Amino acid sequence: MSPSDHANPPKSPLEFAIADRDKQAIEMVRRALKHDRAMLAFQPIVQASAPERPAFYEGLIRIMDKSGRIIPARDFIDAVEMNELGRQIDCKSLEIGLETLAKVPSLRLAINMSARSIGYKPWKRVLRRGLRKDQTVGERLILEITERSAMVMPVVVRRFMAELQDKGVSFALDDFGAGYTSFRYFRDFIFDILKIDWTFIRDIHKNPNNQLMTRALISLGQHFDMYTVAEFVESEKEVNFLVDAGIDCMQGYFFGVPTIRPHWLRESESKMTG
Repeated sequence: MSPSDHANPPKSPLEFAIADRDKQAIEMVRRALKHDRAMLAFQPIVQASAPERPAFYEGLIRIMDKSGRIIPARDFIDAVEMNELGRQIDCKSLEIGLETLAKVPSLRLAINMSARSIGYKPWKRVLRRGLRKDQTVGERLILEITERSAMVMPVVVRRFMAELQDKGVSFALDDFGAGYTSFRYFRDFIFDILKIDWTFIRDIHKNPNNQLMTRALISLGQHFDMYTVAEFVESEKEVNFLVDAGIDCMQGYFFGVPTIRPHWLRESESKMTG
């Protein structure tokens, strides 16, 4: 056996399966971007005090495979997040989001991004172009950065946030509490919205540990003047506990599933056909 064989031992069946899955996901994303088969699915984030009225929406990236199936981000994002395809996905999400904001003046919309896209020139060009095109877009745009991504590049993220907040853009810290928290960095950020990770929310009404943690995270958000959002809310019992705990907003299937045909698009189509 050669030295190179020792340096690169044969992969296990599981490693082969994971590598093959990622390869297929990467190719699927590459084809979708090439043939303009990417879109956003919109999910409402509602006010706890008035759940019938969305405070804003989140635009979640979706791609269409060659058979016409709509593929959610969870099926491909891990495979592309660390390479340029991940940056291209961020570009497409932002581009569609900014176009949607320009078309729907009453809309406030959150778009996901990776901190790695801050230094990606095409992404910055899409952002600058969208902000210049419509002067109202900045104050209606929310950029969501995951806790994991923000904490990897804290200095870069803080500088970027300060620059954009001067233009009216808001920022949400996504998946907060997922396991990467560094309070040493957190106190230096100025996020507008704190989104509490779903692992604390699922069946919270019967989990004392999650109840304690969620109340603490809500209190932390309030201390730093951030709106708090509970993610993945799916039952009335979860809603009742969260409202009692003082949450500001909620997001989840209980209030609405992500859809590529939101009400403003259906209304527009109805006017055109009417």
